[in-house]
Amino acid sequence: MRFVPRFTDGQEFPHALGKIVCVGRNYADHAKELDNPIPTEPLLFIKPSTCAVPLDEPIDAPFSRGDVHFETELALLIGEPLTHATASEAERAVAGIGLALDLTLRDVQSQLKEKGYPWEIAKSFDGACPLSSFLALNRVPNWSALTFSLDIDGERVQSGEGSDMLFPVATLLAEMSRHFTLLPGDVVLTGTPPGVGELPRGAELHFTLTGGLEVATRVVD
Repeated sequence: MRFVPRFTDGQEFPHALGKIVCVGRNYADHAKELDNPIPTEPLLFIKPSTCAVPLDEPIDAPFSRGDVHFETELALLIGEPLTHATASEAERAVAGIGLALDLTLRDVQSQLKEKGYPWEIAKSFDGACPLSSFLALNRVPNWSALTFSLDIDGERVQSGEGSDMLFPVATLLAEMSRHFTLLPGDVVLTGTPPGVGELPRGAELHFTLTGGLEVATRVVD
């Protein structure tokens, strides 16, 4: 079943879900925990819309293919087309903010990296991007003040703040729009803070985002 973007009041977004644009290593501490260099420009990749599933439904990950790792991220729902946009135009185009879980087949990704191959199949399997509903935006928020978190079985494992992003939201969206057009219904994942790890089977997950968004779900054993 195709994922339908919705706001927290249950209203459907008037555009179908488009591409999911992601940025790697947008938090310095996350880059360090993976022993990766800190980037000097955004590292972009795209997940297909078929990755998206509701975050509040049980997560059925493909454990038979190796370790599955989680990355909690702030998700932006695009409401206006963006092409070669300015920073102010870009941030005004965000229709909603929510949360995403970027799932990675880490063993598969490592094998592909060793061979110098693209690693989309490690990030783009069906269900690889659980998405929450979105808090509607009537004005540009204070991006730096946004905070989000993930608890697994009652223990805080990830917490992020907008102020810790290497490339802030407005800069990030404007840069993306230089390379390809963002359309209404596209979703942008803004990177993950430190604390990523292996997704535990049967675990209970609890997510929070500034503004009153909370999501509870579990991982299928």
